[in-house]
Amino acid sequence: MTTAGEKRGNGIIGVLPIALAAALFVFFFSQISAVSRFGPQMVSVPWVPALDVQLAFTLDGLSLVFALLISGIGTLVMLYSNSYLAGHPQYARFALYLTLFMLAMLGLVVSDNLLALFVFWELTTLTSYLLIGFGHESASSRRSALQAMLVTGAGALALLAGLILLGSVAGTYSISGIIAQGDVVREHALYVPILVLILAGAFTKSAQVPFHFWLPNAMAAPTPVSAFLHSATMVKAGVYLMARLHPALSGTEVWLWTLTILGAVTAVFASVLALRQTDLKLALAYTTLMALGTLTLFLGSDTEYAITAFCTFLIVHSLYKAALFLVVGCVDHGTGTRDAALLGGLARAMPVTAIAAGVAALSMAGFPPFLGFIGKELKYAGALAVASEPVLVAGAVLVANALMLAVAGVVSFKPFWRPAGGALPDTPHEAPWPMLAGPVILAALGAVFGIQPDLIQATLINPGVDSILRARGEAKELHLWAGVNLPLILSVATFILGLTLYALHGRLRAVLTRWDEAAPHFDTGWDRLLDGLKAVASWQTRLLQSGVLRRYLLTIFGALFVTLAWTLYARSPGIPALSFPDLELKHWAIIALIIAGTIEVALTGSRVAAIAALGVVGIGVALIFVIYGAPDVAITQLLVETLVVVLIAVVMLRLPHLDENRRRDWRPRDAVLGAGVGVVVTMIVLQVLAQPLDTRLTDYFEVTAWPEAFGRNIVNVILVDFRALDTFGEIAVVLIAALAAYALLRTTKEEVEK
Repeated sequence: MTTAGEKRGNGIIGVLPIALAAALFVFFFSQISAVSRFGPQMVSVPWVPALDVQLAFTLDGLSLVFALLISGIGTLVMLYSNSYLAGHPQYARFALYLTLFMLAMLGLVVSDNLLALFVFWELTTLTSYLLIGFGHESASSRRSALQAMLVTGAGALALLAGLILLGSVAGTYSISGIIAQGDVVREHALYVPILVLILAGAFTKSAQVPFHFWLPNAMAAPTPVSAFLHSATMVKAGVYLMARLHPALSGTEVWLWTLTILGAVTAVFASVLALRQTDLKLALAYTTLMALGTLTLFLGSDTEYAITAFCTFLIVHSLYKAALFLVVGCVDHGTGTRDAALLGGLARAMPVTAIAAGVAALSMAGFPPFLGFIGKELKYAGALAVASEPVLVAGAVLVANALMLAVAGVVSFKPFWRPAGGALPDTPHEAPWPMLAGPVILAALGAVFGIQPDLIQATLINPGVDSILRARGEAKELHLWAGVNLPLILSVATFILGLTLYALHGRLRAVLTRWDEAAPHFDTGWDRLLDGLKAVASWQTRLLQSGVLRRYLLTIFGALFVTLAWTLYARSPGIPALSFPDLELKHWAIIALIIAGTIEVALTGSRVAAIAALGVVGIGVALIFVIYGAPDVAITQLLVETLVVVLIAVVMLRLPHLDENRRRDWRPRDAVLGAGVGVVVTMIVLQVLAQPLDTRLTDYFEVTAWPEAFGRNIVNVILVDFRALDTFGEIAVVLIAALAAYALLRTTKEEVEK
């Protein structure tokens, strides 16, 4: 059954993203030979020449694998989306977001500059937020989008700090340059802070425990988004970052144990939670967490088997998981539901979908002759090669694989070959061919690569392993049959345990549901964290935004005093010696005038008297300018002071007394604060004057004032020519202030009382 929307399609808006993604895939596919034969291909252009920062891109084995997955799966997802959302009124917006995400992800994986990588990293966060919240009419979509952005965005802040420290330690922001200095980075005192910050960014992006909860919630996004972002691409950005920086950061106990423990915990924990899900998308989301944990676990090691298992399973997972997500979309499209408790007997009505689901699920479960079987064998070999705790790692992988086999049965076998559990919302029907092309092709590739692993051994696996190990080892050969060995025995144990779990999954689901209802939820904890942040923000707003001008000024100058005083205490070499041998009677008279004006401001209860006293202080400053040979500045100062006194005095006549209740208990506090700020500012000025004066700018202006600006008054030349924009801004400020004063003067008494 085909709807009118599917017949109509989305026109050129639907075709252009498909063509772009396909063209990018063809380009990267054409680079396989060059990368395999000649090594990394690099392109570099100046980005910030003043800082010697280059916008550099590198295509090596690791980035090529990711680029092919992103552009290849992206092409199939674009084709799928054009039919899945055919006739959607907002499809142009959806296609734009998805295309921008694909381009940002490609930029991330091929970037050879840490700063550029971070820019693309944040672009993936922004575009994924827009895609998850595409159905913005739904409160759950908005919440999930915001949660994903806040969690990954918080990790990105830590990542930025880590990348800056890493670039500073290595002396370059070039990733290839940093990798070449791995020993320097690992031996540096800042290695542990760098590692913690970078892993915080990677773990939040790749949803490792305890940051895992945002990914299942992101299933509120349309199915094509889930297939593309949350299985094959975005969630692997953190894994990519760890793999990219593996040569520079790995090889330490901290790296090994952090990645091994958190990866193993994530893999097992997520697999258990996957078994209790009845929503097929949620079940697949939790198995994605399992895969991400497994990939992280293998990156903790630097053995050939572990890294070969990483590269192989990276491809395996992307193929079968994207295929199964698209299958779930076909099932939802054809039946109106994704509930495994209701679905059943769909093979007759949806034969192509059933076959694609079966083939992809067999690869997911690790059955021969699929690539998933080879990947599972390598996972066990890689786990056993972890010298620290091979039994623990292999045991975690065994449990996770068995649970994933059971989930594969729930997702692909029961909906198609078991009896239905209830009435379906719609009459089952096969999806149109654009929606079937993706799962069929991806599932078929899993079978073809399993039967002929040589197709990816030399072209993808070997270059990928070389990019990570950097001549410290070679990729292990992929074999469909490697003989009777311990990994094969563990595979047989996986089949037995997994089939047993599938047979008992109904009972296990009931037990896990009861446990889940009683156990604390990370998602609930997140809500409480946000509530706490909102409460703190509300309290802080009430405290700082009180509406009382005196409190605002107290806060500003109090913060200024504390900051300056602490800086003086921590950095100052001591109190400079004070001597005034050159002060004459006229100088002391001006000082006395300024002090008298200040005291009057502090003691008077009249606003007019206070502003007049401030004018006295300003006149004293103008006299200082006159004495030291700056009459033009003095004239400006006098004009401004006179204007301010006149305007404010007129305005003050219409305002109440300084304190209607004649209370002055706040005066001593303000006096102490004002004196404190004055003292610390004076100390800073004295410290500055005690240092040798840098006259480079003075010399420059003296030399260039007349030849370039045709002015002999250097101060005027600076204001009018060299700092013309600053002067223009100051004039604008004065003009705005004058307009505000004019408005106040025109305000009537009745308007003030209102």
